[in-house]
Amino acid sequence: MRRVRWLISGVTVAASAVLLSAVISAPASAETLFGDTFDDGNADGWSRNGGSWSVVTDGSPVYRQSNAGTNARALAGSTSWTDYTVQARVKGAGGVAARARSTSQYYVLALTSGGTAQLQRVSGGTATTLATATVGAGTWHTLALEVRGTALTGYVDGSALLRATDTAYSSGRIGLVTSYAAASFDDVTVDTTAPGPGPSSPSPTTTTTPPPGGCAVTGTPAGFAAVNAWGQNSTTGGAGGPTVQVDTAAELLSSIATPGPLTICVAGTITVPAGMHNVTSDKSIVGIGATAGITGGGFNIGLPFSDATTPPADAVHNVIIQNLSFRGATDDSINVQMFSHHIWIDHNDLAQGYDGLIDIKRGSSYVTVSWNHTHHHTKNMLLGHDDSNGAQDTGRLKVTYHHNWFDATPQRNPRVRFGEPVHIYNNYYFYNTDTGVACQNTAGCMVEGNYFENVEEPVTNTYAGPSGRCVARNNVFAGESGAPDCSGTVQEPSAYYAYTLDDPNAVKSIVTAGAGVGRL
Repeated sequence: MRRVRWLISGVTVAASAVLLSAVISAPASAETLFGDTFDDGNADGWSRNGGSWSVVTDGSPVYRQSNAGTNARALAGSTSWTDYTVQARVKGAGGVAARARSTSQYYVLALTSGGTAQLQRVSGGTATTLATATVGAGTWHTLALEVRGTALTGYVDGSALLRATDTAYSSGRIGLVTSYAAASFDDVTVDTTAPGPGPSSPSPTTTTTPPPGGCAVTGTPAGFAAVNAWGQNSTTGGAGGPTVQVDTAAELLSSIATPGPLTICVAGTITVPAGMHNVTSDKSIVGIGATAGITGGGFNIGLPFSDATTPPADAVHNVIIQNLSFRGATDDSINVQMFSHHIWIDHNDLAQGYDGLIDIKRGSSYVTVSWNHTHHHTKNMLLGHDDSNGAQDTGRLKVTYHHNWFDATPQRNPRVRFGEPVHIYNNYYFYNTDTGVACQNTAGCMVEGNYFENVEEPVTNTYAGPSGRCVARNNVFAGESGAPDCSGTVQEPSAYYAYTLDDPNAVKSIVTAGAGVGRL
């Protein structure tokens, strides 16, 4: 059974009975309390008051309140919840509510039609504004309201913009709200941790001071990014070229567009314009220390879309992205497309994007995705974007995923089409409530030496659409993980490169200590 809505067991209020058919138990240490992507086409478990609510399609299924002539509320969860963060993507003048005691008593972080975000206390239907911030233009915004003790924090697209202290409500449900406006909502989650915007905390031995002269790529890639193919021997990025340090959007965007080898050292968090920003060949984009990152947009590695079925001579190649945090992308955080090759995406922290965190598609190949921490995001990673794209993808999409931490990311970890072999080894999967690896449409996935903890469907080749092939070997299935659903044979990755597996029983501790930023 596919589940796109989840609620931690132990909740005894009436709402849990409504959600019984979609409940998945999790260990007491789990961070995620609840989530709904509306991908199942319904909004069962939400209690509604006012308005006209329905699941509609807006790129993907979303929950929409379409009556602009009234106040409207949809509540879910438990009245016993105290300290947590409720997050959702919101389009229009709507908001997310926390500690709802009733449909007229709650805290809310709401967007207004005038281009502001407001943190409010609602009591008896009367709203008191506690904090206000101006937000940038955008069709969708990711809102997160953190309630912890008497402290209230409102995040917009990963940035903490509003803060207040209030003692009115100490516990309550979560909600989606509108006030005389229409709005759409998607990707609702409730976690016991803050949503960011900072990167993973550095390990105690991490040095956050950049080396003399700027920064440099640490290490060399393993897996497909190291293979000699398509005229490129391994992935070296900007090696051999100059090094520049950037701390503004203008400097960053100019540098990634510059022809020729270049190492780009990112200092601090840079807010870039919405959309995808093109990265040219022979680039290393490296964060300095543990606080470097990108918000507001994402990186596109590849030429514009076309129907070409053979790699062009000028395909983007030889790019390294290392030690950066990505938040609040208005599309993908990192997109690799159009026969791009020899790409290494390593030691990054990615969360709270609009679409995929790392998507690889349209004939791209010889890519390694390693030591990344992904979290607070639903639709994590695609490899192959569409079932109809076999002409570009068949025989390509050769990608290695190793030592990544897929942290409560419900689906696409990754979802694979066409590629073979796709090598997925020594990753740590935690509480992925829909699927871990989904291998579809003739793809061949080798899944080995991973640690799956409380993953409902760890590995499958029968997820949706045409089936693929997968081999699952030497993996650990801990807690309430299901069994792999695999069949067929797959090319051995060792035919392309040598590798050594870590003991899968040690993968959890290895990956949680080493994945993410500041841990090179």
